[in-house]
Amino acid sequence: MKKLALSLAVAAAPFIAQAETIEIEKPSFYGKLNVTQEFVQPENAGNYSQLNSNASRLGLKGKIALDHGLTGIYQIEYQVQADDGASGLTQRNTFAGVKGEFGEVIVGMFDTPFKAAQNKIDLFNDLQGDIKNVITNSENRAKNSVQYTSPNMGGAVVTVDHINSEDEDTNNGLSASVAYTLEDIYLAAAYDNEVEGETINAYRVVGQFTVDAIQLGALWESQDTDGESKDGWLASAQLKMNSTVALKAQFGFSDIKTEGGSTFSLGADYKLAKTAKTFVYVTQEDSDDESINATYIGGGLEYKF
Repeated sequence: MKKLALSLAVAAAPFIAQAETIEIEKPSFYGKLNVTQEFVQPENAGNYSQLNSNASRLGLKGKIALDHGLTGIYQIEYQVQADDGASGLTQRNTFAGVKGEFGEVIVGMFDTPFKAAQNKIDLFNDLQGDIKNVITNSENRAKNSVQYTSPNMGGAVVTVDHINSEDEDTNNGLSASVAYTLEDIYLAAAYDNEVEGETINAYRVVGQFTVDAIQLGALWESQDTDGESKDGWLASAQLKMNSTVALKAQFGFSDIKTEGGSTFSLGADYKLAKTAKTFVYVTQEDSDDESINATYIGGGLEYKF
């Protein structure tokens, strides 16, 4: 048996020597836990409290060195419910792709360019003050997507996402954006065509700039459904008091999700470490539909790893 194994090894040696080496980096495991204790006071009902898991997630990502100056990239990400685990795992941004001097192409399920164009305008992202709750219908994570992102062209980046309907009776969707970054200035414009649904188009313009410890941002959006347009806007401000404390404020108004919708939030973050913080917030939401009017007061922890 030992002689047979040795003979096979000697015979295979020339082929092993000629085999190409593919460099596959060890993938990175990452995650985020964001949990809040929240007290809710509806306008026309009794108050209650709840523990929320806010887009907590686990993921795996990495890259593979390919021939011809290309790099393979991949990511697998799932949302977890840190409060009760009731709904199990929910798929988030998951894709495979290739990048090089031409730019980047990814396929899978991920945030649309329209959603990504908001950058960091929404200071209460994933909390009740998130723009998806009052301002917009178009914070989409589209499945069956093929997306191209251009290389950086003097600060400008173009992203186009083709969203397959996989149904002969349903039109494909298109989401696109142009973003420009110059030092502390960020500007973006985005367009959705039949992403939210057939005959529904959306437009978004975003601006953000930072001066010393102050960050200011604004977002305007319009949704057109069968020729009927509804608009919304949001303004946000953040002041870094020092290396550990940041104060935040955000206000917006929109008819897109509900007539006469408005949202106002105040909050403060306290950094516990580079990847950890605790925070408090209060959010007031109102609209012509009084059943959704409420005040939310909460505090929580966020750990990134």
